[in-house]
Amino acid sequence: MRPMALILHRPTDVDAFMAQASEFLAAREAEHNLFFGITSQIRSAPELFAVDRPTFAVVVDRGGNVVAASMRTPPNNQVLSQIDDHQAVDLLADALAGEQLPGVLGPKEAAERFATRWADRARTTARLDVAERIFRLERVVPPACPAGGRWRLAGISDRDLIAGWITAFHEEATPGQPPVSDPEAVAERWVQGIYRRMYLWEDGGRVVCMVGAGGQTPNGMRIGPVYTPPDARGRGYASTLTAATSQDQLDGGHRFCFLFTDLANPTSNKIYRAIGYEPVCDVDMYRFGAQA
Repeated sequence: MRPMALILHRPTDVDAFMAQASEFLAAREAEHNLFFGITSQIRSAPELFAVDRPTFAVVVDRGGNVVAASMRTPPNNQVLSQIDDHQAVDLLADALAGEQLPGVLGPKEAAERFATRWADRARTTARLDVAERIFRLERVVPPACPAGGRWRLAGISDRDLIAGWITAFHEEATPGQPPVSDPEAVAERWVQGIYRRMYLWEDGGRVVCMVGAGGQTPNGMRIGPVYTPPDARGRGYASTLTAATSQDQLDGGHRFCFLFTDLANPTSNKIYRAIGYEPVCDVDMYRFGAQA
């Protein structure tokens, strides 16, 4: 058997990681929008990661070409790039087998292979938690039946509302993941509008939906979270506000908008496609140590 012609590097900080991996990630910008969003946050707000420091990994071939990248911001999941070489997945799983990972998020085949191998090495279990799809938008298609009301940017007075909705969103969207540790602090960053914006939809004097825009990429912006409280759903607020948010981001100079959807929610997938979002690839989230 030929020896594995791949080499694993462990950059010690975000700048070293991006110096090595940014060109590889940018070649598939939509697929790697989460990487760009996380790294931009680490750079813009390093104080948030001072205790639980991010970790990075890059796999290169013998010619020095990057074939895989991975990172983690504890206590969150390990994140995998697009990986075409199965040996690179195995190398990453083996190298990270001694680390305490709650789960992994990555392209469908790579995530499954990593989860199976890592769980075997760590002597634990792996279970598919959420099947997602990445979408990309270049041009907004106005909603056929826009909701009544108007959008505005969130302000300081909306902080408590956003904190509660952020908690509700995470509990509903990712019930198996760690809870938001400090939703008030998260909401504060949204209302301050530094490197991110929270859009709110008002109807009849009541705020009925929120859509975030944060996680900048070289040419775009990731959209999310998107949340409407249960008693206001089914009236078109989410699709109308997502369209408005996306248009505002394009008007601000971005070429693309990106978002993640849960494939178990056919309604959200349908409404995003209706306003111009096109599917790019599927990504899966696995939980480790979870009972089936």
